[in-house]
Amino acid sequence: MSELKHDRIALPTGVALDVWTGGDPAHPAMIFLHGFPESHRTWRHQLPEFARDHFVIAPDQRGFARSDKPAEISAYAPDKVVADLIALADHFGLDRFTLVGHDWGGAASWMAALKRPDRVSQLIILNAPHPLIFQRTLIHDPAQRAASQYIRAFRNASLEAHIEGIGLDAFFDTSFARHADLARLAPEKAAYLDEWSQPGAITAMLNWYRASALEVPATDEQCDGPAFLHAPFPPVTQRTLVIWGVRDAALLPVQLDGLEALVPDLTLVRVDAGHFIPWEAPDEVNRAIRDWL
Repeated sequence: MSELKHDRIALPTGVALDVWTGGDPAHPAMIFLHGFPESHRTWRHQLPEFARDHFVIAPDQRGFARSDKPAEISAYAPDKVVADLIALADHFGLDRFTLVGHDWGGAASWMAALKRPDRVSQLIILNAPHPLIFQRTLIHDPAQRAASQYIRAFRNASLEAHIEGIGLDAFFDTSFARHADLARLAPEKAAYLDEWSQPGAITAMLNWYRASALEVPATDEQCDGPAFLHAPFPPVTQRTLVIWGVRDAALLPVQLDGLEALVPDLTLVRVDAGHFIPWEAPDEVNRAIRDWL
C-alpha cells in the first residue's frame, strides 16, 4: 500500500487518528472502517483498487495501533466512534460519502447510516450484523448466543492479565484460530504484534466490547432483552450492499434472516469465506463492490 498517504489527524472529538488516504480528492469519497483486532490494514486489498476512481480514507480507529487511546471505557461507545467518523469527513471537506465497514467498523457503519443519513450516501457492510438482528438473535437463537460468548470473555477485566501471561504471540494464534488460516496470516503477524504492543492497545481494543450496550446472556441464562427489541426500529434508508462470509464462526448466517425488512434497498452477496472476508476473499469482495458501485 505504498501509494497511500499517511497523516496524523487531530479531531475535535478529542482524539488524534492515524489515517491513510489514496486517490484523487476530487473523486467520490469512500471511508473504510476496520474492526477488532485490526487496523487500516484490514483494507490492504481494497484501498489500492478503489483509489483508482475514488478518494479512499482508512483510519486506524480510536484505541487501535498508534491512534489515541482514551482511558475511559465510555470513550469507546458507538456514539463516540460515529462522532470520529463525521469529524474525519469534515476534516476532508466531505458532505456525503460511501461508508464501508467490517466487524466493529461495520457496527459503527450501521449506526452512522441510521443516525446520519445526511452524510452517509451509500453503505457497504462486510460481516457485521445489523444491531436489531444481532441483539434479537443473542436472546432468541441458542447457536448465535453460544457463538458470542467470547464477548463476555472480552468484557472480563482480568483478560489483560491473561494475555500478558500467555504473551501476544500466543494471543495472536488464539485470536484467529477459529476464524482464519494461520498460515495465510503469517506474513501479517509482525504488523499485528507491532500494533498490539503499543502502550494501552490491548485494553483499548477490548474496551469497544465493554462500552457496547449489547446484552450477551450466558448460554443458560433467561433474558428478555432490551426494550428496543419490542419497539419499532427505523429502516436503513441508504442503498446498501452486504457482503457476507458464510463460514464466519462468530457471526452466523442467521444474521441475514429478515435483513431485507430493515434495509429496503439491499443487495446481499454471500461468499465462501470466514469472518475476515476483506483479506480472506479479496477478489470476490472487490468484484462485488465494483459491480454494485
